[in-house]
Amino acid sequence: MNRREALHGMAALAGGLFFAGQSVAHASTPALMPAWRAWAQQYIEYSGRVVDTLQLGASHSESQGYGLLLAASMGDRVRFDAIDGWTQRNLAIRDDALLAWRWLPNQRVHVPDINNASDGDLFYAWALLRASRRFDDGALAQRAARIVEDLVGTCCAERPDRPGQLLLLPAEKGFSGPGRVVFNASYVMPLAMRELAAATGNARLAQAATDSLSLMAEIARNGPVPDWVDVSTRGVTPPREFEHKVGYEALRVPLFLIWSSLADHPAARQARALHAGTDGRGTVFAAAGGARLQSSHDPGYRAISALLECSGTADWGAAIPPFSTSQPYYPATLHLFAMLAQMEALPRCVPL
Repeated sequence: MNRREALHGMAALAGGLFFAGQSVAHASTPALMPAWRAWAQQYIEYSGRVVDTLQLGASHSESQGYGLLLAASMGDRVRFDAIDGWTQRNLAIRDDALLAWRWLPNQRVHVPDINNASDGDLFYAWALLRASRRFDDGALAQRAARIVEDLVGTCCAERPDRPGQLLLLPAEKGFSGPGRVVFNASYVMPLAMRELAAATGNARLAQAATDSLSLMAEIARNGPVPDWVDVSTRGVTPPREFEHKVGYEALRVPLFLIWSSLADHPAARQARALHAGTDGRGTVFAAAGGARLQSSHDPGYRAISALLECSGTADWGAAIPPFSTSQPYYPATLHLFAMLAQMEALPRCVPL
């Protein structure tokens, strides 16, 4: 058997497991277990705090949500409970079911700002939903439903230039004003939004996923999707408060689209074209003109690039590098996400 035949067989096995009634991630958990254990040892404190060392050693609702999803995907109830417990004690301090966005270790007041971050809340709810099924714990699904209700109530806003269309805002406060909202496409995880909408019956969350995808496609007609844009009654324009670039945040856009089985979305196609000549490096581009501003050799970014490349072909196998903890929390987490996305959505793109 040659390598192509072997890869075809592995992909067929993964697909067979999926259609037999298991998710690929669930069925393939043993393959990711060494990487998960390494990630957990490197980035999770014993208390359950997920640490972002490049961000002042802070913890975010994003990092806690990402860690919780990984623990649920790996079936690691001990670490799941530790992450959940720390988060509930330290970030669940708002009057609603959402989380404060950041906890700082070296300040007298660890949470100086109780504004939320919608991507952190989204992934947290998604982790609870998936864990409720993995661990057969209905109480987790009930908690997910409460988060969804408050997330939709505080972070879904009408598009100013197209009344009736809904967008997911980055947070409750600071990203909307009269006739204007600020949009970050990397906060949109269509698969998470649709799974949560289906489980809770929340039609507005499903609509926000659909309408956010439509906006991303509209942006992609003119070039790659940047980190931030303004959406006002005048349409889509460069952001006032943020640099107009396609940065490391925007790398999540094609990753989440692939994970959501939307590898042919215009935003994913634009990302493939943009990163085609980067030799797999994580690269920051100017949104206008595409000049390269910065690059990184962290393997997590190379994993996304390899998955992107494979998603645009009919080939078997992707040059996804082995997982390594010799990288910061953020690319390391995206590395594991890329491996999960491959298992769930692109089984033919097995790591070479």
